[in-house]
Formats: sequence, C-alpha cells, structure tokens
Amino acid sequence: MADGYFPKWQLKTSGVIAPDERLPGPQTLVMGLQHVVAMFGSTVFAPLLMGFSPNIAILMSGIGTLIFFLVVGGRVPSYLGSSFSFIGVVIAASGYSGSGANPNIGVALGGIIACGVVYAVIGLIVMGVGVKWIERLMPPVVTGSVVAVIGLNLAPIAIKSHGASNFDDWMALISFVSIGLVAVYTRGMVQRLLILVGLLIASVIYAVLTNGLGLGTPMDFSGLSNAAWFGMPTFATPEFQPKAMTLIVPVVVILVAENLGHIKAVTAMTGRNLDRYMGRAFLGDGLATIVSGSAGGTGVTTYAENIGVMAATKIYSTLIFATAAVIAIVFGFSPKFGALIHLIPPPVLRGVAIVIFGLIAVSGARIWVDNKVDFSDSRNLIIVAITLMLGTADFTLKFGDFALGGIGTATFGAILLYALLGRGQPKNDEQDKLMDALE
Repeated sequence: MADGYFPKWQLKTSGVIAPDERLPGPQTLVMGLQHVVAMFGSTVFAPLLMGFSPNIAILMSGIGTLIFFLVVGGRVPSYLGSSFSFIGVVIAASGYSGSGANPNIGVALGGIIACGVVYAVIGLIVMGVGVKWIERLMPPVVTGSVVAVIGLNLAPIAIKSHGASNFDDWMALISFVSIGLVAVYTRGMVQRLLILVGLLIASVIYAVLTNGLGLGTPMDFSGLSNAAWFGMPTFATPEFQPKAMTLIVPVVVILVAENLGHIKAVTAMTGRNLDRYMGRAFLGDGLATIVSGSAGGTGVTTYAENIGVMAATKIYSTLIFATAAVIAIVFGFSPKFGALIHLIPPPVLRGVAIVIFGLIAVSGARIWVDNKVDFSDSRNLIIVAITLMLGTADFTLKFGDFALGGIGTATFGAILLYALLGRGQPKNDEQDKLMDALE
C-alpha cells in the first residue's frame, strides 16, 4: 500500500481487486449498491425491534461507514450497520413494549453513546499498546458466552409478545418457517438475504390472508402512497441516565470481539496484514456509534454480511464501501423508504425476531466451535455455565439505588471468572500428562 494516509487506488478491471485498487466508476457503483442490499435486512430490522427509526438507522449506517473509512485511512474494507448486540439491553433500559415507536428512546441513546465512548477509548489504547491484551482478557470462552447470553436474554421478548390473536401467532410461525426454507433451499445472494426474502414471502402471505380473505388486520398502504420521496428524517435527543448507561455499556465487549474477528477474517481473505489498523478500526467504530446515538440511531458495527459479499466476489476495494455509504445516506432521506418499512405486519416482524434472537444465541456457540474451546476443561465449563444462567435468568445485582441487570452481570461475571479461574488448576491435558508421568 502507499505510504500516505490514504492509499493511491490503482485501476484494475478484472481478477481479485485489493483494498488499495479500484474498479471503473460504473462497476464501483453497482458493487456499492450490492453491499447496501447485503446489509439492508439486518440494519433495518434491528431498529424496528428496538422501536427506532429505520430511516435514521440507514442514514447513520452510511455516515458511520464514512467515519470508519476516514479513521482507518481507507485501508480496511468494512461496512458499519446496526448492531444486534444492543437489542436486549436497549429494550431492558427503555422498557420498550415491542410495538411502534420507542417512547423512551432518549434513555437508550444515552447508553449507546456511553458505549461508543468506551469503545473509542479502547481503540485509542489499542493504537498505543496493541491488541494482545484484549485477546488475553476476552478469550473465545468469554466472548462466546456473552454473545450467547445476548440472544437467550431476548427469548422471552420474542416468544411472549407474539400477538393479540391466534392468527397473529400462526403468522409468526409462518414467518420463521419461511426464513428457514429460504436458508436451506436457496443459494447465492438470495440465501445471503434470507431474512429479507423470508420476510417478503411472509408479508405477501399475510396480505393475501388479511386484505384478500379478511382473516386478520389488513395492511394499510395509505401511508406508503402519501409519503414523500425525499425529506428530513425525525431525529431524537439522547438522555444520560447512569442506570441505562451501565446496562448498555457492557455491549462493548461484544463489539470489540466482533470487530476483532471481522478484521482478522478480512486479513485472511485479502492477504494483507490489517492488525496494525485494529486500534483505528475500534476508534472508528466507537466514533460512528457516538454520532449515530447522538442523532437517534442504533449502535453500529462491522457487518459479516458484507464480508460474505467480499468472500464471494473477491473484490475488496475500500472505495466500494464509501460508495455504499453514500447510497445508504440517500435512502435515509426518503420518507417513502421509511413508510415501506413500517408496512411490515407486526406478527411477521415477531416471527423474524424469533429467528434473529436465536441466531444471536447460536453465534455464541459458533465462537466456541470455531475456536475449539475445550469443554473438558472444568474452568471453561464453569465460566460458560454460570454466565449463561446469569444472563438468561436476568440475574440482577443491586448497589444502593443502582441495579446491574442480567446481561451486565453475565458480561462482567464471565470476564472476572476467567481472570479468577484462568490461572488456577492446570488444564486437563496437563493433568493427564502429570498423571501419566506418576504412573
């Protein structure tokens, strides 16, 4: 790469496109649009599940990606979209009921900003001393446990808020079955967009059953037809409450682990050592989260969906992500786009939530599998067992007037347990070797 702050992108028209290379303008535009489509489903659904504005979320994903692009000097190909790690703690902190706009969004935004500040500080520390201390503090057994807890803590919200009628419950079932069928029986880009495609299928079925056959509450298309194509989104103002901030800040553990894994994956794909930009990547992600929360948006993170697109296309040019960011910003200023998102029937959205929350929990287990966490080691078993129980049952610790909820106790508990037990008894394989020597 070039010695300047930004690379000098060299034009290349075929083969593998490196981060410091670029495609011709029209191809760059098309690839940027593809990355927008890839992140679209998750970035839109996360704010809906928290009662946030999807327009603001899309807008801030674009702005956040540009911030990230500037901080890393155009060296790391990544897109920043809505982070699902915030869903559980935002709902808990704001008391969101799961339907419509979140009336306490300001409280959640204050917590998101606080999380972004801590994240940015971690980025500055990593820029100064490197990333090894994070890998020692939060090994896969810890990060996998915390990720799993995020999903499991959300289970009551997904299951108990199905709907007011038996028809709504059946539509939720149809929704997650539709997503499952897309996930198993499709290939390529359709499979990567399984949430979006499954939701569209379920929404069509809902419209046929309600608007066509009169079985439930029909979809109202008047809001879509009356919405303007372009206009200013509705911003929200953050409120800083200590209880909410301390509940949401622990999500930084997930963001750090997630970003760390994503950048290492991109390093492996591109053949470029991006570890030296890890601190700047954390800083960029943290600043983007601060800016997003300040305007009424969700916390943001690098996106696996876009990494999947890079893996499939072998095109890693960072200019494509700047292009995608601009496209997302244009979408964010379209009330028509927001009205289209709000057409999604609540029972269908609840079915999607069941899938998404479950996938979050399973992704924690995937961290254990991918990193070959040894569950014959009693320390790992204890750490995982206690963490899962604390988070799933929403175990709360009170310190005077302050209460640390289940996700917080699980997160800090996992880190402290690993620090306490990590230098205790030797691992089982070491014990076995010792016993063999004695025999």
